[in-house]
Amino acid sequence: QVQLVESGGDLVQPGGSLRLSCAASRTIFTIDVMGWYRQAPGKQREFVAAITSRGSTNHADSVKGRFTISRDNAKNTVYLQMNSLKPEDTAVYYCNAVVLGVQYWGQGTQVTVSS
Repeated sequence: QVQLVESGGDLVQPGGSLRLSCAASRTIFTIDVMGWYRQAPGKQREFVAAITSRGSTNHADSVKGRFTISRDNAKNTVYLQMNSLKPEDTAVYYCNAVVLGVQYWGQGTQVTVSS
């Protein structure tokens, strides 16, 4: 089992940057995949980015070139660096972990992009 705690959400102007953090309750080296999803009002939750225990990454087409997922094994933390933010990036961002096929979710952090 793993608990996930997100932080870093905020109100930011278009073109700005934010870095989200997801702290895990266990060493992330033992977690198969960790990722970020987001859910905007009235829309389904969608995939944003993921990183495997070996460091391989994958990003949704909508965020490629703007967002970067990374991790710090020593801090058991995964990050999402978000640059060139757009109003359509506004959503609640959720951290996700997969361990032996079981998914775990954080409580979410709100990102609002608005002038």
